[in-house]
Amino acid sequence: MTSAYCVRLPFAVAVAASVLAFSPARADIVVHIDKSSQRMAVSIDGAPRYNWPVSTGRRGYGTPNGVFHPQLLARRWYSRKYYNSPMPYAIFFHGGFAIHGTYELTRLGGPASHGCVRLHPSHAAQLYGLVERNGRGGTRIEITN
Repeated sequence: MTSAYCVRLPFAVAVAASVLAFSPARADIVVHIDKSSQRMAVSIDGAPRYNWPVSTGRRGYGTPNGVFHPQLLARRWYSRKYYNSPMPYAIFFHGGFAIHGTYELTRLGGPASHGCVRLHPSHAAQLYGLVERNGRGGTRIEITN
């Protein structure tokens, strides 16, 4: 006859171990977009690094609020829905919504898009590089009013 050997852990230790085992990794890069101020703040490992003007969705074309992670990265992308408009350094985070560069620099700092988050192309390239190096899972995108 064989006997099974089982180590019984106290309940609190077992719960703590399971929470640690299944907790998502902490985001090393946090991109916070504030639609009311039309600004993007980027922190790396908890330290503020960048603060840039952006353009979010204009009236009738809202940018969604919430917490997201990058779904798709594309250095060169063109909108199939909006006149083949260029979307350099696109970071898609929710369906067709993306953070990307724009060449309409005079519109930065105010709502102007069809829902995407636009920023200066050089800033978009910097952010794209950070996300590409860190990985999609290590990046959190927070969008608030």
